[in-house]
Amino acid sequence: MNEISVVAGGHRDFMTVRHMVLRGSQEQIGRALAEEARANAGWRPTETDPLINRARWTWFERNWPQHHARLNGVAAAFGVNPNDDTLRLDDISGLPAGSACSAAWCPPPHATDGRGRIARNYDFFTLSAPDLMATLGGGQPMGIGRPMASRPYVITTIPDDGLASTVLTMSDLDGCTEGINESGLAVVLLLGDVASTEPPSGPPQPQAGLNVTQVPRFLLDTCQNVEQAKQALLGAKQYSEGAPCHYLIADASGQAFVWERGTQDSEHVIEATAGPLCATNHPLHRHPDVTRLPEDTPESFHTYERARTLAKETAGPLSGSGLRQALDAVSMPAVPEEPWRTLWRSVFDPAQRTMNVRFYLGDGQYGSARHSPEISFGVGV
Repeated sequence: MNEISVVAGGHRDFMTVRHMVLRGSQEQIGRALAEEARANAGWRPTETDPLINRARWTWFERNWPQHHARLNGVAAAFGVNPNDDTLRLDDISGLPAGSACSAAWCPPPHATDGRGRIARNYDFFTLSAPDLMATLGGGQPMGIGRPMASRPYVITTIPDDGLASTVLTMSDLDGCTEGINESGLAVVLLLGDVASTEPPSGPPQPQAGLNVTQVPRFLLDTCQNVEQAKQALLGAKQYSEGAPCHYLIADASGQAFVWERGTQDSEHVIEATAGPLCATNHPLHRHPDVTRLPEDTPESFHTYERARTLAKETAGPLSGSGLRQALDAVSMPAVPEEPWRTLWRSVFDPAQRTMNVRFYLGDGQYGSARHSPEISFGVGV
């Protein structure tokens, strides 16, 4: 039986968080996701270039059969032919310019209880899409529409024919910003080069392969550990739609790495060493030494300052609460004139297969933020 419930926030808060638990075949799960998107957001399949769409379907069938099967469920939900190449059956999953996130991996030898963890802040605009576009174009927000990240979903999928997982998504239901699967593989997405990201000039154009928010879901569907994730990423076709991202990935054995793509299609695996592995919003393969980072600019969203602070805050042995405090030290302040906040702080425990999240609900008094209690989500049954 499928379940859906509100687990944080409500109509008086900035955010309402829904938790979906979906069981069955991948096709049944895809159908349930499509029905929820239609009921809650009015989503429908869109017309697209049939040549590219056929290439996308072929790529998914060969490389990501779980997603391919879910798309058949989307087609069934809308009563359309899945072989109609004029219809795109997955959603636009792009990150606009200006988001900023921070993440840190604490390996088991560095943890006071011997358990490795990833903690991350998801920092994003508190504006609607029209107001964000107006702001990026130099105008003023007009208060049009619902803030983009104010209706996130936690989605637990328990398929008959694959790995169970729990993911968190800002908006679209077929990608995610982070998640963990039943094998203890955890993945978080961060904007990879905030200073060079450009505002979108129009709707993102899908290509064959994986866009930035499909990468985490792809890994959670197809990989059980870090070594499998490296091979999967090296073998996958990826595209960024103007917002290059990098990914912090860890597993239950205590291994971790950051995956980045650079200029001229270069690919980089940044391995975790004996200590913590931290990532903010600049490429680590270009700036491997935290003591030699450049100064921030108005376009860099304090990425270098946050990296230096994270390195300092995670230098000693860390408890779970200490890791959370390190991420709080680099969270976005609740400044009324600034249109961004840390929308959630998530902590992954791969050994325990848990994702623990505290959500932003609004601004409090004297520049503080209101949060939900931290909520623990499991992966399985």
